[in-house]
Amino acid sequence: MDAIIVEHLSKRVRDADGWLSILDDLSFAVPAGQTVAIAGASGSGKSTLLGLLAGLDLPSEGSVTVFGESLFALDEDGRAAWRARNLGFVFQSFQLLPQMTALENVMLPLELAGAPQAAARARALLERVGLGDRLGHYPKTLSGGEQQRVALARAFAPSPRLLFADEPTGSLDAATGTRVIELLFELNREAGATLVLVTHDSELAGRCGQRLTLHGGRLIEPATPRAAA
Repeated sequence: MDAIIVEHLSKRVRDADGWLSILDDLSFAVPAGQTVAIAGASGSGKSTLLGLLAGLDLPSEGSVTVFGESLFALDEDGRAAWRARNLGFVFQSFQLLPQMTALENVMLPLELAGAPQAAARARALLERVGLGDRLGHYPKTLSGGEQQRVALARAFAPSPRLLFADEPTGSLDAATGTRVIELLFELNREAGATLVLVTHDSELAGRCGQRLTLHGGRLIEPATPRAAA
């Protein structure tokens, strides 16, 4: 089964000279359980594509179908509810709530979903990412690598079918970034989710089972699945 089907997806925005094309007629499919890298230089449309796949933005043309559901047939509230049920998101800038502890940040999506034993699930995940002794710490008292590990635990907490990561190591030094990526792949293998990550790192992209390379808003590398590294 395909987790994601994209057909003739385009995105244009107005600028001083008229219309600027950010994405131009993209079509591809992502099998369920696949790991996918969206690669390309800065300004190629990577983050815009990820935002459309998450239903955070609307296309100018085209469609995105996720697990058989047409994303843009839903209204804004419907897409928000869909994300809560299906999607975990890891951001480059962590996006932790500063007034909440590590434990409370990971508990939040579980509590919003009405999941039972939210504290126990959050605590177990933080222990899994090596932060069992940081449960009561606030984000400002954690290192960048620790904050990103909290963000990983939060993303996986509701057992999402899809996990999106937007340059997840962009704010980290090389050694810390490597450790975070290893943990991301480990957690994803355990969860069996479909992972889509945006990266400009060709080595990281090469570890994924499928690579979508964008240039000037166009897909220049075929979306051919292969075995993940």
